[in-house]
Amino acid sequence: MPVLHQYDYIFAIGTLFAMLDAFNNGATLHKTNVVTLSLDDVANAWATSVSSRSISYRQAMVFGTIFELLGAITVGARTADTIKNGIIPNSAFHGNAGVQMLAFTCALAAASSWVMWCTKHSAHVSSTYSLISAVAGVGVATAGASKVQWGWNKGKGLGAIFAGLGMAPAISAGFAASIFMLIKLIVHLRKNPIPWAVFTAPFFFLVAGTICTLSIVYKGSPNLGLNKKPAWYIATVTMSCGAGLALLSAIFFVPFLYARVIKRDNTVKWWMFIFGPALLKRNAVAESDRAVVPNYAVVQHDDEPEDRAAKALHDSDSDEIEKDGMNKTAATTEQRVSLTETGLKSQKELKAEAQEKFHAKLRQKPGPLGWAMRTLHNYPMGPGQIYELHNMKIAAIRLPAMIVCGALYGLNYDIHAAQTGIAGTPDGKRMERVYASAEKYPNEVEHTYSFIQILTACTASFAHGANDIGNSVGPWAVIYSAWHTGNAAASKAPVPVWQLAVLALTISLGLITYGFNIMKVMGNKITYHSPSRGCSMEMGAAITVLLFSQYSLPVSTSMCITGATVGVGLCNGTLKAVNWQRIGLLVTAWIATIPIAGTLAGCLMGLFLNAPHFR
Repeated sequence: MPVLHQYDYIFAIGTLFAMLDAFNNGATLHKTNVVTLSLDDVANAWATSVSSRSISYRQAMVFGTIFELLGAITVGARTADTIKNGIIPNSAFHGNAGVQMLAFTCALAAASSWVMWCTKHSAHVSSTYSLISAVAGVGVATAGASKVQWGWNKGKGLGAIFAGLGMAPAISAGFAASIFMLIKLIVHLRKNPIPWAVFTAPFFFLVAGTICTLSIVYKGSPNLGLNKKPAWYIATVTMSCGAGLALLSAIFFVPFLYARVIKRDNTVKWWMFIFGPALLKRNAVAESDRAVVPNYAVVQHDDEPEDRAAKALHDSDSDEIEKDGMNKTAATTEQRVSLTETGLKSQKELKAEAQEKFHAKLRQKPGPLGWAMRTLHNYPMGPGQIYELHNMKIAAIRLPAMIVCGALYGLNYDIHAAQTGIAGTPDGKRMERVYASAEKYPNEVEHTYSFIQILTACTASFAHGANDIGNSVGPWAVIYSAWHTGNAAASKAPVPVWQLAVLALTISLGLITYGFNIMKVMGNKITYHSPSRGCSMEMGAAITVLLFSQYSLPVSTSMCITGATVGVGLCNGTLKAVNWQRIGLLVTAWIATIPIAGTLAGCLMGLFLNAPHFR
């Protein structure tokens, strides 16, 4: 059948919202420990690593882009198939490709708009369940509730998908807690834990390599044809890759760690890992050449009043969302008392002063961001409405600067200050209690796991690309196939690799530019983070996501990383080590997403499908 050119506009709008949904997916990638990031899904994969100070935001962007793309292309098509065909049966469209295009466009529009609004306000919701609920909503509006696959449907219906709402966090918590308890038993509880941390590092390379290889080979993209290989081939390849990676780490990585962490040799540079076992034979270094191990302790800033005000900017948004469990009047009174101690009169004045101080620092920076901030500061909008001539001229000058700020602002955001809270405020006191309940381990041990955490974060990012790419590419693939072929049944065709690649890159763009909005309320905001804890969280979440992906079940990586974070936090042996208020807000947002996204999509589809029109 010919291309449905009369519906080019629907295809264009659907493509726009598919990319917006992928962008939101990256912005909510929260979930992770490498630097201090945290968004629903990609932010999920890197928020823990950033929170643990194992990696920088820029490094997280590079690694995140690579592994998101790899996971999406090799494994992502499987969960996309569930969203395409598992919720609304193809027969519900009666062969009408135009209605099918409209349905999935409305689903993408409702889901992406809701997640974008939540991300803007630092409310952490699941983009996965937002889209699934939206697809169910348009299914009810299109064919009636009886046609939607509410049951199990061979593991692809809504019953199976929403079962993950409870199972995924619990399973992820179990995996993460088990891994961290193993680390505690083998490393942390030793009298001299540093050598144990160094020489057990290859184990994590074995686990990560095996999991990723198994996901690619055993049930990868149908386009690769790897799932048709015999069982002996799959077992041989996966175990060989995992064992090979572990062996390489033992030969090259362990000697490097030995020289840097145990012998504290500052003359050993990062590229010298290629020397392998030769690093074990290096002579003892002079006191002046001893390496300084970074401090991985998570602490609150205790600066002068003006510096507290500057840092308070980062926490102000989350304070509006996160209350202290008391009534609003009492909370406001306590905040004003604490602010009076810092020489400030009100929370509103604190925000304004903090914002100006923070932006003043940005204006002093060299490069594009400094230029953009100076431009916005020097060319404020004049009096009157935007459409007046003098304001239109100013807007034309400000527009390029606004674009640059949107692209680079997140790279300069102080995530750690936002997560730990400001000392003296209700939020700061709560986080101080949480951190005090967590045991602190030697920096040398945590430094060892900071390298491992980069690996586990890459694994988590791979898992996110494998699972969450289906959120956006599933509906988009249906829209494209219906438009391109004019046949509603074409949605059963495999997802094109180019669509997986385009949306994977869009996910990475969301992480780079907008992910900080979610990261600032994740990571250390839930429990105390450190590299050894972070790699356990990420590995537990990655195993869970990949496990669900193998059965073609979309699952929220946000929920998995949150469950893993709670599981590791409870390993401190006390409930006080977890910020249960934040967890309660997260669960509330997850549950509210289901009816809100479904209703928005259903209403939108019902209006378009039944709107009066001339014939």
